[in-house]
Amino acid sequence: MTPKIFVNLPVKNLDRSLEFFKKLGFGINPLFTDQTAACLIVSEDIYIMLLTEAKFQEFTPKAICDAASCTEVLVCLTCASRDRVDELVGQAVAAGGTIYNTPMDYGFMYAHGFQDLDSHIWELIYLEPAALNPE
Repeated sequence: MTPKIFVNLPVKNLDRSLEFFKKLGFGINPLFTDQTAACLIVSEDIYIMLLTEAKFQEFTPKAICDAASCTEVLVCLTCASRDRVDELVGQAVAAGGTIYNTPMDYGFMYAHGFQDLDSHIWELIYLEPAALNPE
């Protein structure tokens, strides 16, 4: 079995966050979704769990940081093209997210990102195929 990753993020308003990510085209796995959590499908091996702050707190003895003033995690996803990176950033902004930096073009890699409604940073990158398999 291929390992799968479930990134867990605390959210202040689950319904609002779920609507935001639906506008970006993420699927929802109903098996892991209820009034305290929602499972976003990124790919067949990657999932994002949006948890109410109360639910998230059940999994950690530590305080939940305020992502508007502290960085708890950077979520980085690859995209199929530079245009797709820009398209997703545009959709995020249209859905209420914000831009926190300018696009970065390194030649072999193009990056841009957004902050979601809870200020979590989502970095989107396109990697030239040769960069993934250097010889």
